[in-house]
Amino acid sequence: MAVEDADATADSTGLRDRLVGALHGPNTLGKSRRFWIGFAVATLLLAGYPVYMLESAVTNMSQFLALALLALSLAVVWGFTGILSFGQVAFFGVAGYTYGVVGINVASPLGTMAGLLVAVALAALFAFVLGYFMFYGGVSDVYVTIMTLVVVLVLKTFLDQTAGDQWTIGEAALGGFNGMPGIPNLAFGLGETALVLEGPTLFYAALVTLLVTYLGLRALLNSDYGRVMVAIREDPERTEMLGYNVKRVKLTVFTFGGALAGLAGVFYVTWFNYISPSELSLTAASLPVIWVAVGGRKTLLGPIVATILIERLGLALSVNVGDWAFVINGILLLVIILLLPEGLIPGVRDLADWISSRRSGGETDDATATGEVAE
Repeated sequence: MAVEDADATADSTGLRDRLVGALHGPNTLGKSRRFWIGFAVATLLLAGYPVYMLESAVTNMSQFLALALLALSLAVVWGFTGILSFGQVAFFGVAGYTYGVVGINVASPLGTMAGLLVAVALAALFAFVLGYFMFYGGVSDVYVTIMTLVVVLVLKTFLDQTAGDQWTIGEAALGGFNGMPGIPNLAFGLGETALVLEGPTLFYAALVTLLVTYLGLRALLNSDYGRVMVAIREDPERTEMLGYNVKRVKLTVFTFGGALAGLAGVFYVTWFNYISPSELSLTAASLPVIWVAVGGRKTLLGPIVATILIERLGLALSVNVGDWAFVINGILLLVIILLLPEGLIPGVRDLADWISSRRSGGETDDATATGEVAE
């Protein structure tokens, strides 16, 4: 019996060590007990958001959480693999329109679940095809950035011209620049027992999805594959000389980023029950880059925090100062980028480390002085 207890203890300890090793590593920020306590507190505050906030605020936060997923899709592609892509909103938009078409034509919980799967799969396929021609076609990094932006603008131009009846797919009209209204809420289950994601339910679904994605990406980046991704970001030529297939890794990560952006697009159109070509505008294409750059592109937490803060600030400014919101928001973003080139979250971490070192240095000096007096 004692031997069995010892084996069970050893197994639980080994499982805990593997879990800690998966979440901790050189490629992710935050490993201390203080970080995880802060993370747990922030999660609990978000979990209680529908309790102490107005319904409109909860609805807006659901939107911000969906956009944070979009920011994470760029963080893993750009921040950890070195592929600067303006095309995340293309995958975001393709998934949103696809979900709308399927959901409107198959008006049932089963239809929305199918719409979710088809939308994410089509976004991933789009990213795969685009990535294949770029990476295996020998397109350099700068031109990859330009090509992804061109794809977004071409897609928007096309969708702007889909206002006629000939662009109606079944019961779903693409709507041109007027957009596609009437997109159903996402639901899981069958018949009347299905769980419809709306209001607080949609908020919790987006929150859980974001948390699972964040923790899963931490585990990925601290794995051997994640180390290869970071090596490609730092020096792709040397990584290829070491025997790694750089093109295949880039294509895999780019495809995964497209799928994650597609998932964000489905949550977004579920929140608003509407999508239009404006989601693929030049401004929309640049926003994920801004979120990731401001938060810290070499972190996962930074883009999430920056997305929520920037979007919340933009909403507050638009309500209070109108058109001046864009000017004020732009000035604040420039100040943050100039003062904190590594991003907001790494800057806060460096400041905390500096304060901690100053305190420990002060304590050491006091102890030394006390020892000298004692002598």
